[in-house]
Amino acid sequence: MRPLQLFDIPPDRPFLDTLAAIWLDRQGPSPLAQAEGLILLPTRRAARSLGEAFLRATDGRPMLLPRIAAIGAPDETPLILGGTSDLLAPAIPEAQRLAALTRLILALEQAMGVGAGLDAAWRLARELARLLDEAERAEVPLAQALEAAVPEELAAHWQKTLTFLTIATEQWPAVLAETGLMDPVARQNALLRAQAEAWKAAPPEAPVWVAGVTGGIPAVARLARIVAGLPQGAVILPGLDHGMPDAAWKSLTHGHPQHGLGHFLTAMGATSGDVRDFESGAPPRPPPSRFAVFSRALLPAEALGDWRQGDTASLEGATAGLSRLRATDQQQEAVAIALILRDTLETPRSRAVLVTPDRALAARVAAELGRFGVLADDSAGESLAETPPATLLRLLAQAVAEGLAPVPLLSLLKHPLAAFGLPPAECRAAARKLEGICLRGPRPSPGLPGLRQALGLARRVKEADAVIARDLLDRVQAALLPLLRIADGTFAASPAALLSGLLASAEAVAANDEEDGADVLWAAEEGEAVATLLADALPALATLPDCLPATLPGLLDALLEGAVVRSRRALRGRERGSGATLHPRVFIWGALEARLQSAELIVLGGLVEGVWPPATDPGPWLSRRMREEAGLPSPEEAIGQAAHDFVSLACAAPTVVLSTPRRLNGAPAVPARWIKRLEALLAGGGITLPEHPAARWAEALDQPQGAPRPVSPPAPRPPVAQRPRRLSVTQIETWIADPYALYAQRILRLRELDPIDQATDAADYGRLVHRGMELFLAEAAATWNAASPERLRVAMERALGEARLRPALANWWRPRLLRIADWIAGEETRRRALIEIAAVATERSGELVLQTPSGPFTLTGRADRIERRTDGTLAIIDYKTGAPPPAQQVIDGHRPQLVLEAAMAALGAFGDEVTGPAGELAYWRLQGGHDPGNLVIIGDGDAALLANLAAQAVEALAALVARFNDPATPYLARPHPGRIVRDSAYGQLARLGEWGGSGEDAT
Repeated sequence: MRPLQLFDIPPDRPFLDTLAAIWLDRQGPSPLAQAEGLILLPTRRAARSLGEAFLRATDGRPMLLPRIAAIGAPDETPLILGGTSDLLAPAIPEAQRLAALTRLILALEQAMGVGAGLDAAWRLARELARLLDEAERAEVPLAQALEAAVPEELAAHWQKTLTFLTIATEQWPAVLAETGLMDPVARQNALLRAQAEAWKAAPPEAPVWVAGVTGGIPAVARLARIVAGLPQGAVILPGLDHGMPDAAWKSLTHGHPQHGLGHFLTAMGATSGDVRDFESGAPPRPPPSRFAVFSRALLPAEALGDWRQGDTASLEGATAGLSRLRATDQQQEAVAIALILRDTLETPRSRAVLVTPDRALAARVAAELGRFGVLADDSAGESLAETPPATLLRLLAQAVAEGLAPVPLLSLLKHPLAAFGLPPAECRAAARKLEGICLRGPRPSPGLPGLRQALGLARRVKEADAVIARDLLDRVQAALLPLLRIADGTFAASPAALLSGLLASAEAVAANDEEDGADVLWAAEEGEAVATLLADALPALATLPDCLPATLPGLLDALLEGAVVRSRRALRGRERGSGATLHPRVFIWGALEARLQSAELIVLGGLVEGVWPPATDPGPWLSRRMREEAGLPSPEEAIGQAAHDFVSLACAAPTVVLSTPRRLNGAPAVPARWIKRLEALLAGGGITLPEHPAARWAEALDQPQGAPRPVSPPAPRPPVAQRPRRLSVTQIETWIADPYALYAQRILRLRELDPIDQATDAADYGRLVHRGMELFLAEAAATWNAASPERLRVAMERALGEARLRPALANWWRPRLLRIADWIAGEETRRRALIEIAAVATERSGELVLQTPSGPFTLTGRADRIERRTDGTLAIIDYKTGAPPPAQQVIDGHRPQLVLEAAMAALGAFGDEVTGPAGELAYWRLQGGHDPGNLVIIGDGDAALLANLAAQAVEALAALVARFNDPATPYLARPHPGRIVRDSAYGQLARLGEWGGSGEDAT
């Protein structure tokens, strides 16, 4: 029997470059001989990279390459032509498979009396398909395995799980038999078996190599064994540890980097002793002892006694070129890595690579590299769901499902691809107009009618802006009509019809003044990928039962889940004149793409637990113990593969940086177990890995150069002619406590925008309460009788009706308003039993002109309620739906609103019928909650005190006017430390957080 031709390429040599060099050396100089044969690699990415390695090996000389293919995608044409394999049934398309499984899941859920919706069932179908594929790869008969894994004595919910899995064990095989199709993995295994049998019966004369395989899939292992026994066959393993003791090989756990290789060799009927080094004249790139140190660091627990072997000198030599990067957080890590990659470009011909499974980190690094004009080739691609065409579809589905609520509607209107038949810039401008008119503040009523109603009710809107907003709404209605016809919101519809309507509307949304919507939406790689995926899904969705339109966003997310695309959007920037182009020496790889690759510098980023290595998950169906008893792969095998990738990459470049952030998503991050092991081993020899200086570079990058130049807090001094000569009593409070806010409001004329989709607005609620009291007092005035409490409730209901609120908000506020009416009724009954009221003025406006040395100053006010009593004194009452000021602040002059209104009333500013001294100043706090209302009485009704306070307030106001009439007086931001002021929209503008202002404004 011919001995197996098993080889390995040590990790300290570049795998693909060494493989190409050995192939060329063994085949000789003849171009035809070099092109003769087949090389099978684990991934398509590795196959493409081997072609590049052949070019490097020949210094770019043109050559005929041998056949290079991924072992998971064998070519069945030779098998069919050679008559060694029967024609296999075609593989079931993925969308059709998921739709069929979804249909079975929905039927079983209905029979079991449960249901989670079509989108959730689709996701369950994906998990079920994953379980089927795992069982097929492991060649485990799923039905028998599940019976053994879930015995009867286990909990009832596990029995329900087993019942649910009858879909996979009983119903799914019947579906495949009926359709005449095969599971994709089952078909792949069948092709691998057929290929193995064909080569066993008729060994090929040309060389056949299987290279770079690390997993123990039985079908692959059987094929590799046949290849290893061919006359010109060879199996070349990556980074087999020849130095690991036999005892360690016997005690390997799933999480060890050599476990996959060991399992693969066992499946081939071989051991590590059967594997020889693939001889190559290429010198090792990192220190030859680096791999040995990593191997010792990651030994199984039973072999840790080996740590005591070796000397410090060997450890120091092995760590040459290794360094640690400890960043504060993810952002600093990204900046530091970008600086490391950019620094490597200073060395001619050096390639710099970031390898990380963390796609968020990869995106951050790519963005930071843009600061230096470097566009990295991110070979791992991006999530298809995050590409512009997919996000437009998702936003459109969400906007329709939520009744065109402000947030999803604005997100759609401002999407880069959305134009609604307009030039894109005009569409954005129109969206801003519509936002300012009716999408800020309380949410409009649902749908386009609600938006048109809000547009019609908007106050202080320029007609030109209203015309633009109405035109945009017309365009939105026309574009969304195909989807709105189907997505009524109350009736179920076919998922395929919903998706078709969504696609038609999306094309109308993407159309602009120059291009058709389809040309915009389905352009380039990402558009083509989305179109292909959804086109495949449409016929599959047609087989599913009807669903409510609200399911569409979740279903679309489920369809896009897991799909990735390599997009060249950044390259198209060059066509627009940005000059961006992929850099030939900077790369970002995922862990899968990085396998078998090498470079001059490699940064291993995101080395924290839960990221790299990944968190293990046994899936929704079986526990770890059940999977083990069923013979399914352990979830920890992913840890072993990640460990092998880590060790191989750490030895694949002369310079390697191991990067970990101290905090991840705001929480402390735990460095990867491999780093902890390595540092523990080195610490035993008194060695620590050097810190890479890139973290300090990142800290210094955005720091100002030279000595700091302190900037004083804002102290604007506008010309006296621009300073206000007319203010309300509430603005006087602002003038005293926060002059800068008054400056920004009255002189700069800046206004805070209302929040988008404001669920409840305190100001609107306050206006409702004031309006209700105004309506009541306009009828009741000074009279009070048994019918008054009910009339008060009616007035509150009338005010609520006039506001035209959306039903949900009106129903939320109605009970509060009625509780306020009941409290006021009780308070009115109590007060009118004690005093006699001659007249009541409500929402009364007044003006008082003060003569000052610099000219007249007008004080305005609008009193909520002024009562004239029969004794000639006045009661001035202010309604507060929020917290009123403490009485002592009013007496101390910090909150002079009511006192200034008393001074105005005493001087006749509110009219002759309510002129006189104040006998009562009070705040009525009207909340309508558990405590519907209470009183804050100023001065306990002491008329002399109130008269004195009014006189002092007028004098203080005159002094304030005189002070700010001085051109040298600045408008400072909150000049009185410790004084409580009202929340101001201008604290951030004044940058109070920088000048030691209140924490609420610190940013």
